[in-house]
Amino acid sequence: MDVELLAIGAGPSNLGLAVALEELAPELAENSLLIDRNTEIAWQQGMLMPWATSQVSFLKDLVTQRDPTSKFSFLNHLFETGRMDEFVNMSTFTPYRVEFTEYLRWVAASLEKVKIELGREVVSMQAKKDETGSVTGWVTTLADGSTINSRYLVYGGSREANIPPVLADLPPNRVVHSTAYRQRVAQFDGELPYRVAVVGSSQSAAEMFRALRDDLPDSDVAWLMRSIGLSSDASSKFTNELYYPGFVDEFYDARPAAREQILQEMYRTNYSVVTPPMLEHLYADLYLDRFNGRTERRLIPMVDITAARDTGDELVLELTDRRTGAVTELHRDVVFLGTGFDTRMPRLVRELADSLDLDQIDVTRNYQLELGVPSAAAAYLQGVNEQTHGISDTLLSVLAQRAEEICRDIIGHRERIPAAAVSGEEASAL
Repeated sequence: MDVELLAIGAGPSNLGLAVALEELAPELAENSLLIDRNTEIAWQQGMLMPWATSQVSFLKDLVTQRDPTSKFSFLNHLFETGRMDEFVNMSTFTPYRVEFTEYLRWVAASLEKVKIELGREVVSMQAKKDETGSVTGWVTTLADGSTINSRYLVYGGSREANIPPVLADLPPNRVVHSTAYRQRVAQFDGELPYRVAVVGSSQSAAEMFRALRDDLPDSDVAWLMRSIGLSSDASSKFTNELYYPGFVDEFYDARPAAREQILQEMYRTNYSVVTPPMLEHLYADLYLDRFNGRTERRLIPMVDITAARDTGDELVLELTDRRTGAVTELHRDVVFLGTGFDTRMPRLVRELADSLDLDQIDVTRNYQLELGVPSAAAAYLQGVNEQTHGISDTLLSVLAQRAEEICRDIIGHRERIPAAAVSGEEASAL
């Protein structure tokens, strides 16, 4: 298959790009393709609890901050699906996660030019070069052995799940990352009394701990964390201004030391913290548990998992108390991880950089991968540029504006280096 633009991942980032292509570059949109390894479009699929809500305003959808009049807005989705009155009556800025997923599916179905193919897993992305070493395009290989040639490549997939090294060798059927929680917990018999551990002090860990009360109601659930206890996110209206699309310029232009300071000070607005409403709900549940003399759900703070083994019948976790150094063992049937994501660039991106002989992975202000030399092709990275574009890069906050910036950068590249400039076999592929 040959397309001019291939976008990997059909999540919010690339769906936002697809909307920008249709509205700003319809000719390019006609020859653009989005692919995703999943068989359906879903936002945070593993954490689609029926009560879970977005942590950002619905106005930070795929398009509103770029063009409030777009037909692809969340508000128009509500209008078109006949749910405007009910949503307004809810008096909230934060929709349920399941309804935001429905919005994404509605957008995908509403696209008229950009094509989407699901169930298409990518195993490698490689550069194509001419005899001078200039990059002329990209070859993306799929799990079924087929390939897709493109002039423009946009990676919009997520980072890999972070599995703590001490747990990495345990059987995968007994260690479940939050990204697969809903799919995996459905495979357990909800009537059985499992021994469960939840690991981490993040929002995802909190949501799993809450969900297990309904999903595995008779289970013994121990929530393990290195911190002294659960903390509320440190966001305020002042710190939220650092999530504005306009702040990306300030962050990108800042000196390295300033970038590092900003990221450190903003860390607890997004990572290893829990939203205040969730904290209130969790504390009320535990309060009632204590009142009723129930001890099967508990928090175990300030412990490190220093060893873990599988005996065949169970998992044995060695816990070291960070206050006293005392070592105890915890016997579990399954471990759920709210441990976030690997901070490195995703494997596919690292391997692409290797094929380009890049010593490091850098992107321009407009998210274009720095190749070091002029080329007839270009690649872009979405949602993995926190170190250069700020803490908002992995979130919905800058998504609409970023899609326009990438779209316009591609338009400019096409004007500077027309497809006809690619000679021979490469031109026919484009």
